[in-house]
Amino acid sequence: MALVESLEQITYPNWECIVVDNASENDELEKALIGHERFKFIKSPENLGFAGGNNLGLDLCDGDYIFLINNDTEVPKDFLEPIIEFAEAQTNLGALSPKIRYFDKPDTIQYAGCTEMSKASIRNSGIGDGEIDQGQYDKAYPVPFCHGAALMVHRKVIEKVGLMRDDYFLYYEELDWCERIRQAGFQNWYFGKAHILHKESVSTGRNSPLKVYYLTRNRLLFARRNYPAGTRFINYLYYTFVALPKNLLSFGLKGEFKQAHAFWRAYIYNLTHKASDSADRY
Repeated sequence: MALVESLEQITYPNWECIVVDNASENDELEKALIGHERFKFIKSPENLGFAGGNNLGLDLCDGDYIFLINNDTEVPKDFLEPIIEFAEAQTNLGALSPKIRYFDKPDTIQYAGCTEMSKASIRNSGIGDGEIDQGQYDKAYPVPFCHGAALMVHRKVIEKVGLMRDDYFLYYEELDWCERIRQAGFQNWYFGKAHILHKESVSTGRNSPLKVYYLTRNRLLFARRNYPAGTRFINYLYYTFVALPKNLLSFGLKGEFKQAHAFWRAYIYNLTHKASDSADRY
């Protein structure tokens, strides 16, 4: 409810909020929203993952701009006006993310953009993460990928590109979406003149088998769905001769055999399934 309370204080006048309950085991959230007129509530009977939950809410959205925001965030009251003003001035805006600071360390940056993806490891780096915010990123610039915790798109972009692919379930779904948005001719942006606060999630656990599986499977799946054949060949060379032996050895030496098995399963998945297949759950 902290996000709801912070949204109710924003000064931008024309907005609504769709709250998606992704199969929680109680109805506390729905009850808590009674009397909050700007908020529409929808509950999924099953956990659809990050993309599936957001896609469910998109069906109820009426506005031209759609801002996906995690429930573990809070927003300043005046954060939205400069974002909309900037977006309105762009001719080919794709996705946009504001600056993201850590909630527990509000002077510390989590996201101020990111680098391009490595064509070998299919990893990229965040810009500004861990730096004290001294205004060094209070500007706007194009980025390859936006951040899933706070991501805005125009309705026309969704109409052209489609929804997020929900079979990723965890990790890389917003990266895939941003890549598809770029390939459709739009430009993704980081906008540093507005910020939100993010209570970074640890729900999947550090190096849990679940996290290992989805990160590994989805990195390769992302590449297979978005990169040309030559790049995909480099990906497989890297994962076969570098990432696979390195990770299996590392997990084995630490006694993390479930994590090793999850990494192996994720690698084999991409050898035995077509990129167009609907991806299995862990």
